[in-house]
Amino acid sequence: MSDPKPEATSPTASRVRGLEQIDRLSVPLPHGTEVTTRVERVASAGRRIPQGVVGRVVRAHDGGFDVQIVGVGEVWFARDELVPRRVGQVQFAQRREAAWGALRPCVVLETRVGSHAWGLADERSDVDVRGVFALPLSWTWGLGQAPQDLVSADGSTTYWEVRKTVEQALRADPNTLETLFVPGAKASDVLGEWVLEEREAFVSKAIFGSFGRYAMSQLDKLTRSQRLAEHRDLLLAWLCEEPTPDLDEVARRLAAVSPRSAPTPEDGVLAAKTYVKQLYRSLWDQGLLAANDFAALTAYARGGGQRPPSARELRPKNAYNLLRLVALATGWLRDGVPTFEATGALKARLLDIKGGQVALEDVLRDAEAMAPALEAAHRESRLPEHPDYARADRLLRRVGDEVARRWVLKTPGPLGRDAPEAPALEGGTE
Repeated sequence: MSDPKPEATSPTASRVRGLEQIDRLSVPLPHGTEVTTRVERVASAGRRIPQGVVGRVVRAHDGGFDVQIVGVGEVWFARDELVPRRVGQVQFAQRREAAWGALRPCVVLETRVGSHAWGLADERSDVDVRGVFALPLSWTWGLGQAPQDLVSADGSTTYWEVRKTVEQALRADPNTLETLFVPGAKASDVLGEWVLEEREAFVSKAIFGSFGRYAMSQLDKLTRSQRLAEHRDLLLAWLCEEPTPDLDEVARRLAAVSPRSAPTPEDGVLAAKTYVKQLYRSLWDQGLLAANDFAALTAYARGGGQRPPSARELRPKNAYNLLRLVALATGWLRDGVPTFEATGALKARLLDIKGGQVALEDVLRDAEAMAPALEAAHRESRLPEHPDYARADRLLRRVGDEVARRWVLKTPGPLGRDAPEAPALEGGTE
């Protein structure tokens, strides 16, 4: 299968000059990069993995990478046994690595998040870090777009630029509010201290939707998708029939056998059709389809190609976090302050879910049982209806003034005298 054409880029986007000369064996492979294997490998149980298989980088270790391969699992490959699948990924990886190296000293706040912050970590838990960085003034000039995120190569650490942090927090984004409010959040610069001092400006009743309702809707979607996935092989078998059924017919059949009820028959068909579209989009992303459409899914089914994992393998790993979000939103709305660490019966239940001992349907029932308390907390909450936009605006202006002052006066540090040089736009006009 040939690589798809790279998406057109804006004339103002940063370019990599002489891209055709880049050694694809030496470019970085950040977490999540889609790669193609250059060698044959024998996995567990003697299963042969041929050269040319597509997978995604999960983590880096021992001079190589664990790669997630559909239907196989994680397999380790040395760096010279992998190449990025798309040219655009080469550019992305280089820009991300360059931004990380240049702007990492500009981080002003960081904290450990995830299971370690929630009291749910074990010896297998990754250490996840998030935080905030400021852009040196010179990085905000010119045609090139300055990075809004810094992400480590293994994906375990993410920093957001100050303005992006504020915008996300004003939307009550769970990840951002967690970063700012977990007890371990620490500033490494006065700019980070100012952000922490003003974090209450971002809190409002909007967490009811962004935390609680969002989590329950996601759990419902995951449950529906998992149940539908149990009929995936049946769906692929239908596509092998003569004459081949179209999308509408496949959706009608799938809705008829789905164990999940729908408000109306039309809603059931729509949900089934959405699942079919998600299926071929997922297979396209995994490199198993020639195109991102129903016709390619049909050709895939009739060609007897590599099959996707079973429903058992599709169990979502983040289900326990969604349930935790419901509990967190309820407490925050009710008490006016967040409690991130899980304790008591809730902690025991979340650990069981994390350990795969609770069916996804039961997780959804747990969330539904918590819904009345969430609704009541929302009705009775003393949190403001909306975040304090004026206070957030003053924060951004204060940060901007300080960044400009350090640049103009060339004060010591990464935002002044020692600021990293901003990348210049390369290439001619298009």
